[in-house]
Amino acid sequence: MQPEAPPVVEAVWYIYMVEQASGKLYTGITLDVARRFAEHQANNQRSAKALRGKGPLKLVFSQPAGNHRQALQLEYQVKKLPRYKKLALITGKTCISSLHIKEHSSKST
Repeated sequence: MQPEAPPVVEAVWYIYMVEQASGKLYTGITLDVARRFAEHQANNQRSAKALRGKGPLKLVFSQPAGNHRQALQLEYQVKKLPRYKKLALITGKTCISSLHIKEHSSKST
């Protein structure tokens, strides 16, 4: 009898927001928030084009977002939010789960 293979564990993705020197908010997803924020701060090829030359940068929000698909959907929803709702997320006055992420089906009927 062969031992059972360990269950496949999906990596946990994170959603994060970075505040630019101008006060604008940038939203992204990553597997490693600290590494990604350091890349943004480095202001080089690995930093997001939208953040280059916009420093100093401040990491103002990060939270687990599930698997990659869930994180992408959440990022899309957060990017559509008005600034005051993003600030409510940052300050904890509202939570990510209140966004009611809609599952998009790729199946056609």
